[in-house]
Amino acid sequence: MSFPSLKTLLKQLCYLSGAALLVSCASNQYTFTQSANYSHRVKFLVMHYTAIDYEKSMRALVDEGGLSSHYLLPESGDSSYPHDKLEIIQLVDENDRAWHAGRSYWQGREDLNDHSIGIEIVNVPTCHIPEHSSPAMQNDASKLCIYPDYDAKQIELLITLSKDILKRNPDIGPTQIVGHSDIAPSRKNDPGPRFPWYQLYKAGIGAWYDSDTVDKYWQLFSASKPSTELMQKAMRSYGYEVIATGQLDSQTLDALSAFQMHFLPWHVSGNNDARSAAVLFALLEKYFPKKCERLFKEYQQLATEPETTVLANAQVVVRIPSLDPSSRELVNNRGTFQAYKGRGEIIIENHDARSADIYINGEKINIASPLTAEKVYQYSLAKRTHNGINTFKVDNVQPEGASLTLRFPYPTLIKNTHKDRFKAVDELINQEVAAGFPGAVLGVIKEGELIKLSHYGAAKKYHADGTLLASPEAMKNDTLFDIASNSKMFATNFALMKLASEGKLDVEKPLFYYLPEFRGSGREQRLVKDLLTHSAGYPAVVDFHRKDNKFGERFFSQNSLRTKNLLLTGVPFVAGRNVKHLYSDIDYMLLGVLIERISGMPLDSYVESQLYQPLGLTHTVYNPLQKGFLASQIAATEINGNTRGGRIEFDNIRTDVLQGEVHDEKAFYALGGVAGHAGLFSTAGDIMVLMQVLLNGGGYDNKQLFTPQVLAQFTQPQASDETYGLGWRRAGHQARTWHFGPYASPRAYGHTGWTGTVTVIDPEYDLAIVLLTNARHTPIEGNDKNYEFVGKRFETGKYGSIISLIYESILNH
Repeated sequence: MSFPSLKTLLKQLCYLSGAALLVSCASNQYTFTQSANYSHRVKFLVMHYTAIDYEKSMRALVDEGGLSSHYLLPESGDSSYPHDKLEIIQLVDENDRAWHAGRSYWQGREDLNDHSIGIEIVNVPTCHIPEHSSPAMQNDASKLCIYPDYDAKQIELLITLSKDILKRNPDIGPTQIVGHSDIAPSRKNDPGPRFPWYQLYKAGIGAWYDSDTVDKYWQLFSASKPSTELMQKAMRSYGYEVIATGQLDSQTLDALSAFQMHFLPWHVSGNNDARSAAVLFALLEKYFPKKCERLFKEYQQLATEPETTVLANAQVVVRIPSLDPSSRELVNNRGTFQAYKGRGEIIIENHDARSADIYINGEKINIASPLTAEKVYQYSLAKRTHNGINTFKVDNVQPEGASLTLRFPYPTLIKNTHKDRFKAVDELINQEVAAGFPGAVLGVIKEGELIKLSHYGAAKKYHADGTLLASPEAMKNDTLFDIASNSKMFATNFALMKLASEGKLDVEKPLFYYLPEFRGSGREQRLVKDLLTHSAGYPAVVDFHRKDNKFGERFFSQNSLRTKNLLLTGVPFVAGRNVKHLYSDIDYMLLGVLIERISGMPLDSYVESQLYQPLGLTHTVYNPLQKGFLASQIAATEINGNTRGGRIEFDNIRTDVLQGEVHDEKAFYALGGVAGHAGLFSTAGDIMVLMQVLLNGGGYDNKQLFTPQVLAQFTQPQASDETYGLGWRRAGHQARTWHFGPYASPRAYGHTGWTGTVTVIDPEYDLAIVLLTNARHTPIEGNDKNYEFVGKRFETGKYGSIISLIYESILNH
């Protein structure tokens, strides 16, 4: 039999007294009547580690002018602890306010000192920050923190103390027992990932999730992860101070790291991943079921939204007969495809037809008779095709009502080199190599054939002190190059064209539609298109990597996350929108962030997995030294790091020969080698495949990367300046002969790269050229302010002359 508590008896006694006879229920002189409408002051129990030993902890928590907590738990083996037996030390009465939480938030309440009891536990982690790092955020990946295990005896005392506190303070529920990092994630990491939250939960202290519930959500979220905005709402519903911005900003990264330290201590990444989402929703279902139900409905609504456009697996895919035929009979069941003479194929996916007549360029081809239902047939069209546009027509599909699907893959490159045809260009480059130019690789494709792929000179020929290597590293056809600003086209633009083709990106929308934090100071008016045309009004560069950059030390960053935050919210405009075309790396840095946001993947992971790997391109990567390539496979750039021969100095500047690390300082120091404006490494062979994709209208073999319509949108001239497309630079009417030479058609487009790279794609002639050089791998001459790389004095390093000779070799043939 259970008995009512003394408190309950007192309540009942007070109620029975009534208005006529007030009974004193207090020990003082006041008359007391207990109201039923009250709660306890203390709502939370907060766990801390001291990060210092017992002696220092006592001074910090007891001496005037410092901090405090309600309790301190010493640690076994601490030489500064004066007693043999560990004891719980009370420093502040539970009814009083201790100064342990600081600026804090949990479950709608701020300044938790007013509502909480704090327990400090002696535990000393060690955190290291690289000397070259800028001031790091609390959970910055650049920090290395080593967390020791907690003392077993200490945790026994903690469990005993916590149970006593919970008996005295019944308003502290399981989700109100938190760590300092939970209530102040941007400032604090304690009690750290080694704190035994699960052990406390097993003892009846605090919250934990049920494994079966986690597995239920894990199965769902592994297939379709909750959006960042929904995760932010869920984090706030559980208790964290997170504002739903829809982007993985610093407040969210810090809160996710704190959450993972509490509930997934073996997986503290700060990433918005499926496993963290599964644990979070399992906790919400257990402790806040109504909130969980509402959030899960939102998840289901988002998960059932219409899918984006799925790109085709061929240049032409057509169902015969059409499901929506024209009333003009002779326009049905016909079309065109691009091919080259003596090449091409047709793939017939038969559904239920027994026979059909198929014509290529007016000639009937032989196919199986009868056709077998649900079978796929593949036939060469080598005897029927010619260069350019080819036609197809289908008649007499039998029996009536039967259908089939035709697929025409994109053209692929074949090798058919012409050694003597390019004698003039070979002589020029070889003469310049003999005169001191370092090296180059030149590739040319014409009408689907790789007609030239040649290497010249050395991939590396100098030591860091400028002296010649005894044995220079020879250039090879498959040498990787830092392609510098050609990254803007063959990484960023390719990715943007793919996203636009899939319906995930509209370049006419303002940037803040995709990046909600991109607001203020006129940012709301900038469209994605403005960045692509370099007309947003941004400065040409911001030297984030230098404290003495022209915008001040506030813009110094050698941390990728900080740089991206500066790009999104800090970099000022220097011109109005659409006032002029001001070529700017800032535009493409932001476009790189845009790709990451839309795709949900790091830029390098997205382009490498979604663009290059489907094409079989294995030598086009960011940060090649981190992905299995050797320095000897890569062309060297600057001889003495980024110092310009000792003329420049800034924090952590590289001084050795650059070989395999991106030269661009902003990309390397401020963005970890992965940026929208620079950082991609590739070979001439890989780039020629990408250029054939462009000549094909967006695909290669059985892979479509983007549609012809989107490609046309990106390459058409801007009304304000015909040399600008969307990112692509255009030849116009001989407006950029230094780049495209004098023979390029007005339709030609391409780009250049500071390290010595140039690309030209000319659809008029079905021609593409890539010249990769290491022109910057040469001595630098001049004074401290006016100097130049010797390699840029050569015609090979100036682009236009080489391009001109290539066109002459083609057009005069």
